[in-house]
Amino acid sequence: MRRIHLPTAKSQIARPNTIRDINKQIVLNYVRERAPISRAEIARETELQRSTVSAIVDELQTSGLIEEIGIGSSTGGRKPTLLRLKAGGPVAIGVDLDPRRTTIAIADLLGKVLEKEEFPTSPDAVFMTNQIIERISKITNKYNKSNLEVGISVPGIADQVNGKTLYIPYFQWHDWDICQQITEKLGIFATIDNDANAIATAELWFGRKNNRKIDNFITVLVSQGIGTGIVFEGQVYRGERGAAGEFGHMIIGVEAPVECSCGGKTCWEPHASEGAIIARYKQSFANNGNSTNFEAVTFPMIMSLAEQGEKHAIEALRESAKFLGIGIANLIVGLSPQAVIIGGNITRVWEIIKDEVLSVAKRGIIRDLPHPLITASTLGDNPTLIGALSLVLARKFAAANQN
Repeated sequence: MRRIHLPTAKSQIARPNTIRDINKQIVLNYVRERAPISRAEIARETELQRSTVSAIVDELQTSGLIEEIGIGSSTGGRKPTLLRLKAGGPVAIGVDLDPRRTTIAIADLLGKVLEKEEFPTSPDAVFMTNQIIERISKITNKYNKSNLEVGISVPGIADQVNGKTLYIPYFQWHDWDICQQITEKLGIFATIDNDANAIATAELWFGRKNNRKIDNFITVLVSQGIGTGIVFEGQVYRGERGAAGEFGHMIIGVEAPVECSCGGKTCWEPHASEGAIIARYKQSFANNGNSTNFEAVTFPMIMSLAEQGEKHAIEALRESAKFLGIGIANLIVGLSPQAVIIGGNITRVWEIIKDEVLSVAKRGIIRDLPHPLITASTLGDNPTLIGALSLVLARKFAAANQN
């Protein structure tokens, strides 16, 4: 789904021989990006008939997507009524499947989470299917089902066109048809995508404002694994059957401190993931003869210790940041993006690892090639949930005639 660029939207306006939905989405985007805005301003910007705009606005109001917020200043005629997106109305259900926990949330059109719940993720696909459907059903019973759609983020290869997860390596799940089952059992549309692709979608629509102006960028999700989302010309590039962007398995070293989800020790993932950082932290004590049991060590714990200045935590983060930088350099040399945006919990300690990531990444770039922006995501501490919600919200804003 391509993001609408308002300066060129006039050339995309649907004429009488095209579908009305395109005009409706364009009007919705003007309200989203230019609010507060009047019907007259929308008609003037889009060159649609004022009667057409009024009819579309009425429809969007009835659907609970926009609302009137008061009267604007007059420029000579009658004072205009101003419009904005309607906050607080549930329109999107997001399901974030993580190897450790699954989060289900409902959000309004602005992406604001209205309520959410978490529960442990089981490796049993049938159990998880039933749990997700049961919990979504409880949500839909509380709200107007006709306005709701579901977006699902998974740590694996997802075929978004067919609504199916092809493979999740952590659980060895194949051909998980969760979307089809949600639609059949609950009667609502569901879409699914790889977690890094979902984050890329979220960056397009809800990331830092300057980043939303960039058409070509790569997101790098640092979690238990390493995932990458690729955006070309304002669209997420998924490749054949959603398999693009599996750069977490490119070879960047030998004898990583942990095994990759594929079983190897040469991939980017076991060198730069949260698991690699935890392993390096534990090893730093073992090297000093400390045989303390570190089973309770978690990544949030290491980040907290690093923020307090604990040297072992800082060293583990910075050593892993070197490998993160190596992988980013490879992406830049191969794809030449305008920006690389790093997401995941690791953004909390970005100031601690930033210099290491940037210096290593820049050393790997051929001198005369462009040096893209390398920065941390602003999507918060659960970007994959925002990504899942964005799969739905982007559908509501994206023009139907853009592929």
